[in-house]
Amino acid sequence: MRSHGAEILEGVACAIAVPLHPARRRARGFNQAADLARQLRLPVVDALKRVRATSTQTGLPAAQRHRNVRHAFGVTRHTRCLSGEVVLVVDDVCTTGATLEACARVLKAAGVREVRALTAARVVSQAHL
Repeated sequence: MRSHGAEILEGVACAIAVPLHPARRRARGFNQAADLARQLRLPVVDALKRVRATSTQTGLPAAQRHRNVRHAFGVTRHTRCLSGEVVLVVDDVCTTGATLEACARVLKAAGVREVRALTAARVVSQAHL
C-alpha cells in the first residue's frame, strides 16, 4: 500500500483507520483497517469512532450501503489537533465508497482540510469491466 499509494501519502499528516463498533471489535478480536494503517509509516490517530452499530455492508446495494453508514461515525477528542490538516482514511476494501464518504464527511465537519483514502482492495463490478 505504501508503494502503490505513494502519491496519496505525500503531504499527509496522519492515518486514520475506519473504526469498528466496539461490539464488532470484541467479536473479531482486531480491526483490519487499523492493522493496515500501522504499516504505512505515518502517525495513526484514533480520530473516528463508531457511534452506532451497523449491519454488515456485504451484499447490500449502493443506496443501502450509504443509508447503513449514515450517521454511524463521530469524531474523538483527537480530531481537534487535525484542524486544517490533510489526513488519510484507511480501510480494507472499498466497494461503493459509502464508508469512506461517511468518515470523510464527519472529519471535514470537524475542520480537517482534506481527506484522502487508501484501501487494500477495490471491488470492481462487471459494469466497470
